[in-house]
Amino acid sequence: MGLAWCLMAAFLLLLLFLGMSTGQRVVTVQKGPLYRVRGSHVTLWCKVSGYQGPSEQNFQWSIYLPTAPEREVQIVSTVDPSFPYAIYTQRVHGRGIYVERVQGDAVLLHITELQDRDAGEYECHTPNTDERYFGSYSAKTNLSVIADTLSASMVPQVLTRTEGETVELTCEVSKSTAQHTHLSVGWYLLQGTGEHHTKEILTLSKDFVLRPGPSYVQRFLAGSVRLNKVGNTTYRLSIEQVESSDQGQLYCEAAEWIEDPDETWKDISRKQTGRTSLAIISQGRDLSVNIAAAENSLSEGDTLQLNCMVGSQKTSSRQFQVLWLLNGVEVARVDPHGVLIWKEEYEERAKLGQLRAFKQSNTVYILIIYKVGLKDNGTYHCSVSEMKTAEHFHSIQTNLSSGIQVNVKPIESRLRLSVSTSTPQVVAGDTLVLLCQVAGATSPVSVQWWHLPPQHADPWVLVATMERDGTLSLGSTYQDSRTRGSLRLEKASSGAYTLVIPNTLDESDGGRYGCKATEWSRGQSWTEEGETAVTVSSMGLGLHATLRSRTATIRYGQSLELICQVSAGYTLEEVPVSVRWVFQPSPATGHYTELVRVSPSGTVAWGAMQPHFQGKAQLSKADTSFRLHIHNAAAAHEGKYQCEVEVWRRNTLPLGQPAAVAKSNAVGIKVVLPESKLRVATKESSVEIAGGADTAIECQILFAPNNSQFAITWYLLRPPPADVTPLQILRTNYSSILEYGAEFSSPTQKSRFLSQRVSSNVFWLRVLSANPRDQGKYYCVVEEWLWLVDGWYKLGEETSGRTTLEFKLPERELQLEKTNGSVVVREGEEVTLQCLLQGARLPAAYFSATWFRGEESSQDRPLITLHRDGAVEYPHENLMRRLQLRRLSAGDFSLTLRSVEEGDAGAYRCQVQEWQWQSQGKDWALQALARSEYTQLTTIPPESTVLSRICSSPPLLNFILYLPLILILLLALAVCCSYFQFRKSKSKRGNVTGVQLMELEGAGSVKKT
Repeated sequence: MGLAWCLMAAFLLLLLFLGMSTGQRVVTVQKGPLYRVRGSHVTLWCKVSGYQGPSEQNFQWSIYLPTAPEREVQIVSTVDPSFPYAIYTQRVHGRGIYVERVQGDAVLLHITELQDRDAGEYECHTPNTDERYFGSYSAKTNLSVIADTLSASMVPQVLTRTEGETVELTCEVSKSTAQHTHLSVGWYLLQGTGEHHTKEILTLSKDFVLRPGPSYVQRFLAGSVRLNKVGNTTYRLSIEQVESSDQGQLYCEAAEWIEDPDETWKDISRKQTGRTSLAIISQGRDLSVNIAAAENSLSEGDTLQLNCMVGSQKTSSRQFQVLWLLNGVEVARVDPHGVLIWKEEYEERAKLGQLRAFKQSNTVYILIIYKVGLKDNGTYHCSVSEMKTAEHFHSIQTNLSSGIQVNVKPIESRLRLSVSTSTPQVVAGDTLVLLCQVAGATSPVSVQWWHLPPQHADPWVLVATMERDGTLSLGSTYQDSRTRGSLRLEKASSGAYTLVIPNTLDESDGGRYGCKATEWSRGQSWTEEGETAVTVSSMGLGLHATLRSRTATIRYGQSLELICQVSAGYTLEEVPVSVRWVFQPSPATGHYTELVRVSPSGTVAWGAMQPHFQGKAQLSKADTSFRLHIHNAAAAHEGKYQCEVEVWRRNTLPLGQPAAVAKSNAVGIKVVLPESKLRVATKESSVEIAGGADTAIECQILFAPNNSQFAITWYLLRPPPADVTPLQILRTNYSSILEYGAEFSSPTQKSRFLSQRVSSNVFWLRVLSANPRDQGKYYCVVEEWLWLVDGWYKLGEETSGRTTLEFKLPERELQLEKTNGSVVVREGEEVTLQCLLQGARLPAAYFSATWFRGEESSQDRPLITLHRDGAVEYPHENLMRRLQLRRLSAGDFSLTLRSVEEGDAGAYRCQVQEWQWQSQGKDWALQALARSEYTQLTTIPPESTVLSRICSSPPLLNFILYLPLILILLLALAVCCSYFQFRKSKSKRGNVTGVQLMELEGAGSVKKT
């Protein structure tokens, strides 16, 4: 047991040892906050320790900008080329930002030219290569970008001193940095070309300690070389007992230093002054020649001044000739009298004033080249010859100066450009502000703004141009200020060009905006371009209108309120808004009518529906809610309502088409009219009458308000097997206008069925001279109508009970001759249907007869009626010409149908009634009647003949009609041809006969001879 405990303890100690031996990853970054000046080269170090995996670790740099401290913006990676975000891609690819690997686990982030937008919190991240996550994988530091306020200046001079004399130079150095910084000021001597020919003279360090250069230590200790601060910003260098080694170009360099959080000092800015050329004349030689230049490193277009200094004893009494040489070739010479002679290839430039050479004194000669070019590169010497005259000048001694190398560099522009916008996302009508920041320009700059609409590859459209002299011009698309307002292109500060589009038009004003800056100098130009993206959203995006009402059903006379709630992705109160209310009356007519419109200025314009809403409708507005309030609602207000919202771009007059329109949902409003209290008698009854008698059907209103009007409609439901659909007899509306139904619209029917109002609540239907076809059930439908402010409205209707009208048929029946049950006839022919009375007839009897057409299972339709007085009635006028009653005898009521048509097929029957005058009743009485059986009429198509076939075929008919005409024309043509042929042949025969006669006459004369 003890051994087991020992083994377990040993195992635990081993695990603890392994855990302690495993390192913890730690990422360290340069401690912040760090302050660096704009335009400087900045480095940030980052290293990782305690890691597992390969010795070469990868690093990724990101930044968190002050404007979005929670959002990571990726800059550069040692492993992933696609790591940078778009705003850093160009600088990373152009090595403006890069990572230098110091060793496998340590790197430096380089920003070669610091910009304002580079300020923020930098994060260094190392991707995991460990078996497990343990430790820290990233670290952060803050970098602030400050302005470069350091200034160093010295007036360039050309000085000549003799060995042993004193030289004093002053340098002005200043700064205005808000942070605590130190200055260092140093003096340097440049001999020859290149930085490696520079010697440090004396420097005042950031710790306020004077440090001489290696070549000047002894002279500094001896007090011959001094640096004094003689004012707040003035530093003076004094060199006593100058030596020939002091000859060259002197300049001052100032540096500004800041202490970082890790307690190290960093130079954040350095500035050099212009250079002073110092020439030293040696003593002890009879003739010495020195050459000096104010500046020997120039750019194209600069001015080069060379001084040639002659050192000798008693120079005022001696005469010299000076030659200027470039790369050993003579340029010009100045003779002892000061006369200037140019070599041929330089004469033209001298005439144009680009070259100048002159004698300043007997010991100083000057050559000036204005606007130097690349051809002026090279080594310059001056050769001095002492001249002595006897008869003419001749040289007695010559000395050549040392060479001075002049470097002329091509003009290089440091023009830089960045484009940004403070309005990357706007709504149509908003102002667009675009900034083009131009830096590094040393000459006048012209700026152009271009626009590429969204989803367009080309071409770019010119927006505006500002020339070098500040002249502003607009592109043709942007010249009309009524479209987008008055565009402005302003130079707000040095290098900042702001383009303002006051009123964006629509989505097409979005897209990419490019700035093109061109620097002009000495006949050359340099161009930089940049662009930024802008999104212009439509005013219709997010524009919605919702219509609602607290209740959809209201009673007549109550009030209703409709609320149109409008929402949008922008502030509606800042844009012109118009609201249009439309209305569709009930019942629906299929389209909406404008009710009222409220313009952006608040003007109210009513539509065609104004008479129904005048004095009742009230409009109001609260924020983005528009209300329509209707007082004392009437039936005319029932229907569907909608609101339409129109918006215009801000800062524009609401004229023409709106920028966006939104329609709301439809809301239906139902106005419930007063409840009908109409009550009609519904008791069933029956009436039995003899044929030919008059009768009346009663319709009684039991209860109705006194101010109501009534419309009465009478219906007849015939007995089976007739159609079960009720037939409308007549209708009297609330204005007492009478209207008959289709089956009762003939003059005979109108004279037999009459409407009569017996009292205020009793209505009769009078049926005169009733006959068996009038049998059936009669009832009335009563409609209650009420005048409500703007018109008549139906409140309700009631149906009365049915009154059955029955006939008391006569005991005696008439006998009709039986006929064929079916008849077949061709279309277009004539047919007669038999109806013959048989047997004895009463004396002084009169007959009436009616022919019907129909099926036995449905209601018969009357075709023609012969009344007892001999009058004939045609219920259907279109059959009047084709129907005829054949009265060959008193008992013959046969029907003749002319020009039979296909639609005439069907079942026919006749009905005959016998009437007799009743003197005591002073009326006609039906004595007997008879109905025939149905005769089935069948039609067949007409027989086809040659003529009918011809007529039925248009091509054949045309052929037959035009063939004779064509034959006649051909015959006439043949006759004409024959006639002309005959005339031609007759003329030919006449000519032949004449020739023969002449031959005979000639023969006769010969014979006579």
